[in-house]
Amino acid sequence: MSHDSEPQPLTAAPGKPLTGSLRPPGDKSISHRAMILGLLSIGETRVEGLLEGDDVLRTAAAARALGAGMERLGEGRWLVRGVGIGGMSDPAETLDFGNAGTGSRLIMGVVGGQPVTATFDGDASLRKRPMRRILDPLVRMGTEVLGEAEGGRVPLTLRGPREAIPITYETPAASAQIKSAVLLAALNAPGVTTVIEREATRDHTERMLRLFGAEVAVTPHGPGGHGRAVALTGQPTLRGTDVVVPADPSSAAFPLVAALIVPGSDVTIRGVMMNPLRTGLITTLLEMGAEIERLDEREEGGETVADLRVRASRLKGVDVPAERAPAMIDEYPILAVAAAFADGPTRMNGLHELRVKESDRLAAVADGLAQNGIAYAIEGDDLIVTGDGLPPKGGGKVATHLDHRIAMAFLVLGLATREAVTVDDGAMIATSFPSFLPTMRGLGAEVRGEVVA
Repeated sequence: MSHDSEPQPLTAAPGKPLTGSLRPPGDKSISHRAMILGLLSIGETRVEGLLEGDDVLRTAAAARALGAGMERLGEGRWLVRGVGIGGMSDPAETLDFGNAGTGSRLIMGVVGGQPVTATFDGDASLRKRPMRRILDPLVRMGTEVLGEAEGGRVPLTLRGPREAIPITYETPAASAQIKSAVLLAALNAPGVTTVIEREATRDHTERMLRLFGAEVAVTPHGPGGHGRAVALTGQPTLRGTDVVVPADPSSAAFPLVAALIVPGSDVTIRGVMMNPLRTGLITTLLEMGAEIERLDEREEGGETVADLRVRASRLKGVDVPAERAPAMIDEYPILAVAAAFADGPTRMNGLHELRVKESDRLAAVADGLAQNGIAYAIEGDDLIVTGDGLPPKGGGKVATHLDHRIAMAFLVLGLATREAVTVDDGAMIATSFPSFLPTMRGLGAEVRGEVVA
């Protein structure tokens, strides 16, 4: 899918209650990591429930270019034949990641720790995103940056060392991507590499490394134990394994909030990952008065999952602490939509990381709210959205800035505003939720327009 094609606008309009059940796509974070660790393992890795969105397919293509055998066995079912640590080959062409920030940064960690040379590039959106925070620790580990765009952006070329240098590194921001890139580079480092986080971020890399056979120790760190020290013993032999990818909580967030704000709705969302480092949105919505029932908790792919029954609810404004941000960093756009229907102000604190996502999400959310008559304020890195418990006016046209989560969030808004809401382009929704339109329409949502791949 090209993001340089003609925009494909979509319009969401208020209508009947949403009812039924769905299973969201496989978790994007785990899908990326399954492809990558499959590449770095000896033997075969079989993956069930892979998210087959553009971002993950770009990571799969990069793994193939680095030497992995890749075979699609059916919908969401993939076989990866790995080359092991140290067994990768130089890719013949530039690794084009499209709009995939996670995939590009994690593969930078892989290349940065291995004796290979690779060039990274992406679309116009990815070329704006900062990579210096990834490159700095990799350079300390022995990676050479042979060429880069201004400010450490793609396109850039990395040459990894014969062996990476083990380091102790404190991340400058609460970012699972930084942590993961360092840990992936450390797989080819003798000794122990330790990453220190002041605020704990999603731990899928640590969990999956253990699943494939690596030795990873995690201990509390810092005042109050909010941070973590993650220590990886380098040069393990990773073994291919079976991975069942649970449903993505970040994708589940859109039908979940839609069910809360469309009157009379009753929706069940199946198989959603309940990792406590990913459930900040659910915690916040429960505080706001949301009726969300957890059913049939179970284990899938090394993660706890559950079915969520969600019913339309009267919401109230709350204060969302900054330390919760790592557990819901991708969900703030849709939380802002929920807050627009709540009674009173909802203050979301410490959103600086939103400024360096696929778009400046803080600015994009604010503009979308303004276009639809919703009261908001930005104070530093805090966003305050004030509702009166009634449906906002709506009627706006929202600029998505090639950001899938902005597009989906404001389409959900339009399902419950007084007037329909249009987003300027829905093509990039396929990066994380390819079935979003048929899924929402299957629940009864009125969304006009089509997206052609």
